[in-house]
Amino acid sequence: MPRGLSRNLLLAACILTLSLGQFVAAESQKDSKVDDALSFKMESLTGDEVDLSKYRGKVVLMVNVASECGATPQYAPLQGLYSKYKDKGLVVLGFPCNQFGSQEPGTSQEIRQFCTANYGVTFPMFAKINVNGEEAAPLYKYLTSKETNPKHAGPIGWNFEKFLIDRDGNVVERFPTPVDPASDDVVEAIERELAEEK
Repeated sequence: MPRGLSRNLLLAACILTLSLGQFVAAESQKDSKVDDALSFKMESLTGDEVDLSKYRGKVVLMVNVASECGATPQYAPLQGLYSKYKDKGLVVLGFPCNQFGSQEPGTSQEIRQFCTANYGVTFPMFAKINVNGEEAAPLYKYLTSKETNPKHAGPIGWNFEKFLIDRDGNVVERFPTPVDPASDDVVEAIERELAEEK
């Protein structure tokens, strides 16, 4: 084979390989596109991967929780909300975090035992994560970013901040730590979203 033709074939093969690589990367990026708050996968307290898209079509209350916080008794009204409204389409998701006063020091097993024994928690609980800073879980980067959640953006202030997600995965409300989950504001917001049938 003439040297020039060989060189041209090699160049064409390189270009084709490069183009194919770019196409695969683009397709991969497209598959992992983040559309809303339910586009993430998280690890449960038992170590299983949970695709949050399974909750699409439900109203979701996401809460960063801790076992040794002054607000820890909020587990009780959170469980109360879940028990009262789960059959109507509400799910509460608890995300333990140790970033605020080191108030969630336990292992996943210890957290699960604490929540069950003290508050009878039956709503889904997840493995411990960070909610602020560079090491924050992608879900919480999404929830607190001005680019992805401009209306309710800003760093998490403390344990037991609450994000209400509608049936389509959009963040519709954010309630700070002092707001009791059983308060009229929270209950009315939940009932409003539950009334919005898909």
